[in-house]
Amino acid sequence: MKVTFPHMGNLWIALKALFEKLGHEVIPPPPVTRKTIELGARYAPEFACLPLKVNVGNFIEGLEEGAETIVMLGGSGPCRFGYYAQVEREILKDLGYLFDIIIVDPPMGDWTRFLQDLQPLGNGCRGREVWNALTLVWEIIKALDHLHRMLLKVQIYNHRGAWKCYEKAVKAITEVGDKKLLQRVTSESIRELALFSEVQNSTLAPLKIAIVGEVFMMWEPYVNLDLEKTLGGMGVEVIRSAYPSDWICENVLFNPRHMLRRLIFKKAARPYLNCFVGGHGWESVGKSVLYARKKIDGVIHVLPFTCMPEIVAQSILPSVSRDYKLPVLTLSLDEHSAQAGLLTRIEAFVDLIREKKQVTA
Repeated sequence: MKVTFPHMGNLWIALKALFEKLGHEVIPPPPVTRKTIELGARYAPEFACLPLKVNVGNFIEGLEEGAETIVMLGGSGPCRFGYYAQVEREILKDLGYLFDIIIVDPPMGDWTRFLQDLQPLGNGCRGREVWNALTLVWEIIKALDHLHRMLLKVQIYNHRGAWKCYEKAVKAITEVGDKKLLQRVTSESIRELALFSEVQNSTLAPLKIAIVGEVFMMWEPYVNLDLEKTLGGMGVEVIRSAYPSDWICENVLFNPRHMLRRLIFKKAARPYLNCFVGGHGWESVGKSVLYARKKIDGVIHVLPFTCMPEIVAQSILPSVSRDYKLPVLTLSLDEHSAQAGLLTRIEAFVDLIREKKQVTA
């Protein structure tokens, strides 16, 4: 089976490892580029949100390179993500592509259906082989998230050096085939990244800005116009509110610690939003409140234009900002968004926060 899937930040690395371990020929889509977005925007509905358009572009590029099967996550609830796979399938079939699509919905307690969805991907492997593949992939996802968290902490001290070290580590993890090598690469890379913080100026008190919003827009740097890298270059310590390992712990593994964290942000959001609105809208509100209580300097809310759950959050966040005196910047992005305009808005936001801190110091 020749398999392709969405790119979505570093998540493609884990998916590539999984399907290769299961004996599939993997054709990962190329990194997201302007061409990817233009392809998706050309064939997707005009008012579809940007992640759907990127997915369409990813799949066209993958199919053009010889892929025969698309693997796509499904979903449920008010967010249109639950319809992505069906809409994308019809678009690609109308364009004349011949392919199969495997849609994997989160278990949501229905493990029988979830395992049935996964069965075609097993490729006849024995249970132990599947287990070994899954555990390796889980370790890869956690390693990539750990490295990224460290990068966001240290990039303010040596921006170019930290990113170079991080990109080298990610490339090495892409090529690992076993857990021992993965552990060694990860440990060495963490130590190298940690060295950048050891040369910091003890008097430096960097701004801390959290990023909340729709997860695809947070995880895929091309669509958010390298938001985290841009902030780091301005001397801002970035806190990303969600990682792939968090999503898996909450929606697949039902990890008790992560479920408790969900209860905490829901409680924090309750005065402003007390129901599920789809996607990550509830999280955007609740986590912004929690960041405000922790005295984080500001929040950037990033969403794809027309995203319904995040539009709900966007309408509520001004109240959170007013009540907690928390600076909030909303970035609603689509295929027309440009780096120059985004940079101007971010620079103004960061400058305002710095001035505020100097006045209150």
